[in-house]
Amino acid sequence: MRSSSKSGSSKGQRAGRRGCEAVLDGLRAARVLATFLAFTLPLMPVQAVLLVVAPRQARTFPAWYHRQVLRILGLRVERRGEIVTDAPVLVVANHTSWLDIPLIGSVGPVAFIAKSEVAGWPLVGQLARLQRSVFVDRARRGTAVDSADEVATRLAASDVLVLFPEGTSSDGKRVLPFKSSLFAAVKPPARAAIGATAAAADPYLRGSAKPAVVQTLTLAYTGLHGLPLSRGERALIGWYGDMDLAPHAWELLKAGPIDAVVEISPPVPLADFADRKALAQHAEADIRERLSRILTGRAAATRHAALQQE
Repeated sequence: MRSSSKSGSSKGQRAGRRGCEAVLDGLRAARVLATFLAFTLPLMPVQAVLLVVAPRQARTFPAWYHRQVLRILGLRVERRGEIVTDAPVLVVANHTSWLDIPLIGSVGPVAFIAKSEVAGWPLVGQLARLQRSVFVDRARRGTAVDSADEVATRLAASDVLVLFPEGTSSDGKRVLPFKSSLFAAVKPPARAAIGATAAAADPYLRGSAKPAVVQTLTLAYTGLHGLPLSRGERALIGWYGDMDLAPHAWELLKAGPIDAVVEISPPVPLADFADRKALAQHAEADIRERLSRILTGRAAATRHAALQQE
């Protein structure tokens, strides 16, 4: 009888601890969400005004904003490499989670090439427009000319554009095959296939004094609460498949401080690639190798630390 009583008491204590932890996690998520909204909403009209009266500041202000968002969310970032500042840049990145946006946005004055559906998402769409995103309708081929024109014009203006060529997000343990078709707006198949604006402004077609370059950006989420991510925790961070954004974001806000690595490659002239397929193959191989090295290197360091403690 005593053993049964002790067992029941132990189970009750464990259940109580789990309940208390769940409440604390929920409070943390609510605090983070409230802080994010209180910080973000007043700054949206500020950026809207900057877009009209101070375009140069409108390009740099979002980077400062994203760095503050990382602090609010509790993301600790190890950054390796820098985006060049003396040329137009196409940044090609892997895509794991909605957390990728503030992580990449924090590295410099970037704008995203996004699917057109994003423009209609509540709050997210407004934030994307305020960051001067280029929206591409992947379902309508007729819009490819307009997309190529806008991308080329923005590159000619020395913008830094970010492209997610996987076409979707993944679980963060691997890189999905890159879709070369998503590079069409960046690397048109031929001069005749793009509009007059692109032909006139495109820095990699006309040999501008500052020709466009491409840099890969590899994102890897490596830790939670200062400890290496387990397989289940990695699935918590990745937003992919048919996951709904709101419940995924809530669970992630409850999780606690997250560690990430952002690794940026040296620049390569965009004109060095014969076509979009060559560009896609180069970027995919580079990011795949870097992600594998980051994840396996972190795992090896963890095993070494464990052996040192024994």
